[in-house]
Amino acid sequence: MRLLLVEDDNHVAAALSAVLARHGFEVTHARNGEEALQALVPDGNGFGVVLLDLGLPDQDGYEVCGKIRKRTSIPVIMVTARSDVRSRIHGLNLGADDYVVKPYDTGELLARIHAVSRRTVHEEAAPGGENALRLGSVRIELPTRRVSVDGTAVQLTRKEFDLLALLAQRPGVVFRREQIISEVWRTSWEGTGRTLEVHVASLRAKLRMPALIETVRGVGYRLVAPGS
Repeated sequence: MRLLLVEDDNHVAAALSAVLARHGFEVTHARNGEEALQALVPDGNGFGVVLLDLGLPDQDGYEVCGKIRKRTSIPVIMVTARSDVRSRIHGLNLGADDYVVKPYDTGELLARIHAVSRRTVHEEAAPGGENALRLGSVRIELPTRRVSVDGTAVQLTRKEFDLLALLAQRPGVVFRREQIISEVWRTSWEGTGRTLEVHVASLRAKLRMPALIETVRGVGYRLVAPGS
């Protein structure tokens, strides 16, 4: 897999590139936001994943993430020293697929790269053969992967859509955290749990319906159909 590493620290980039190469990745190093954007021309330039450090010298990393998402659907993993949930949600809102917080374990990083890069027919197929799901004012169009609330489109990342579509298939039914992680992230790796929490928080904010997804303490999540 070709991976675009956006990192301004040459020493960090060299060490990480060596590790990634040992695990079969072909790494291209961009030292700033402009180099990263140029490397993705045309149409993603064949990269499978972008590993984006937010502390760049020429542009804000969040801004670069937004520009990348406007140009291509390549999975983007943010690397940040900011551990607060608000910062993570902001990145997801801009189109990032996942994040790792510094300092991170190499095994964790590799697991996240593999998780976001998986492409399966299941993710693109419409569950149960249905074309759309309706939950009160929320409409989920499965084939086109579009979501709207009261007729207004809501922009979701790929994983946000997959998570919402999964829960919406069986409103009121509790999905265990392990089940969600397995079906949406295609992994059983436990560290993905925190990513799940952030994606749920992001969905609640984007849909402006905090009560739509209910946390079942110690178990998982369920979707509460409006009016139920």
